[in-house]
Amino acid sequence: MRQLNPRALEYLNALSRFGSLRKAAARLSVDPATVSRLLNQLEQSIGLPVWDRSNSRKPITAAGHELLLYYRQMCANEAAALSRIHDLKELQRGEVSIAIGEGFISDLISHSLQSFLASYPGIRLNIEMAGALEAVQLLEEDQIDFAVTYASAPHPKLRTHVETLHPLDLIVPPDHPLSLRPAPIALNEIVDYPLALIDSTTGMGRLVNLAQETNHLRLEPRLRTNSVSVLKSFVSSGIGITFMPALTVSTEIEAGRIKALPLADAVLANARARVISIADREMTLPAQALLNHLRSHAHFLNCDVPAHLR
Repeated sequence: MRQLNPRALEYLNALSRFGSLRKAAARLSVDPATVSRLLNQLEQSIGLPVWDRSNSRKPITAAGHELLLYYRQMCANEAAALSRIHDLKELQRGEVSIAIGEGFISDLISHSLQSFLASYPGIRLNIEMAGALEAVQLLEEDQIDFAVTYASAPHPKLRTHVETLHPLDLIVPPDHPLSLRPAPIALNEIVDYPLALIDSTTGMGRLVNLAQETNHLRLEPRLRTNSVSVLKSFVSSGIGITFMPALTVSTEIEAGRIKALPLADAVLANARARVISIADREMTLPAQALLNHLRSHAHFLNCDVPAHLR
């Protein structure tokens, strides 16, 4: 059998769709004689008729239907291949904008960003450091593709792509008296120690406020800040204690400069890291590539809190 003529298959498909040779030729903007000639050649090629000239209602024969199945699958495969090629071209260039909490920055830089930029050298990244409330605002204003948040509040317009458990722990110097007490620690046990709190516009700050309400107590911090780095220094220098997820201070914990103690409060113990975006907004291909990469490589997003850090 000779190789099938794609143009003849195209004409057969048009004949099937429009019901007559004349209508098919008109749709294809070719002469009916040309359509007839190529269909005759197709029949000679396979040794069977592909259309019944006497049947105006169902002109396509059984052999013709087999060829149509082949042709339509061929067209679908071609379209899929071209789509994948287009996707590959899109990933050679593009731009992704995200918002991320300060506590995730170290994990992002050390474990995720370098390998992503190496894999996609044509994609530019814009990273905004933002607390949970600001991240949601940036999403609503269409300033970013997605946000990596900690303890963000539920929102009807948002879609959660990834969610992992990272409790808000009590972070103390290694020789602090509270580290000798049996865990988990109750909130009323910490009121007599110098405390630093982060701004309430962050997920951590929001959770601490909720925990104070549910425990009917008021914490009086010696220091308030909007900086995770300031909180780390406050504790590692021995001044006092604070609240943070253990993975945020994993380097300091492994170096023995800080300890993370589990807390008894259910609100704090069930805190989550999330990747969120606007629910009805389709993510661009470069943004989806970054999200998939973070899902695989960022410790905050590919597992719950490691047991050895607490």
